[in-house]
Amino acid sequence: MIITLSDIENMEKLERVQFATTLPGPKPICLVGTRSASGFTNLAPFSSITHLGSYPILIGMVTRPDTAERHTLANILETESWTLNHVTDKTLEQAHQCAARYAEDVSEFSATGLTELSHPGITAPFVAECPIRYALSLEEIVDIPSNGTKLIVGRVRLVDIPDGSYSPDGSICLASQESLASTALDTYFRISKHKRLPYAKP
Repeated sequence: MIITLSDIENMEKLERVQFATTLPGPKPICLVGTRSASGFTNLAPFSSITHLGSYPILIGMVTRPDTAERHTLANILETESWTLNHVTDKTLEQAHQCAARYAEDVSEFSATGLTELSHPGITAPFVAECPIRYALSLEEIVDIPSNGTKLIVGRVRLVDIPDGSYSPDGSICLASQESLASTALDTYFRISKHKRLPYAKP
């Protein structure tokens, strides 16, 4: 099956969204925790998350065009603080529901029954039920003129992971913590370790 640019341009909107977000394959799915300057907390599921560098540790995520209310983006702009919380089987249904368009003064924590967790010095809330969670501070926002999206770049400030999940070589065992991945807007995958290969050299 060949899908051309013309075919893509003629797709219905939802079909095109599903196609585009499935094409890169499964990506990590996290709940982004933010707090507004007024104190309202917000949770939103994001799968457009990627590591951008290891010194300093920078994490990027892409937000949709701000043609509509984007509470996550607005809160990050106001406080320059957010958290990323790995979604698991135990939190999947609630995390998926966080994509609903709640009013600014309605916290997704309350709406979905998730528990807010705080760490000293971190403005944004963590999700207590998520085993792997970390806080970021805003480094920069890069506009992507081609489609009106923005790349939000954050520096990792604090990481909260379960004892026993961290290896001496620095890796985190995602499979043992049941972190999930996703494609499209509604499809989720379990992560299992397949193979680990030695560092490649000529």
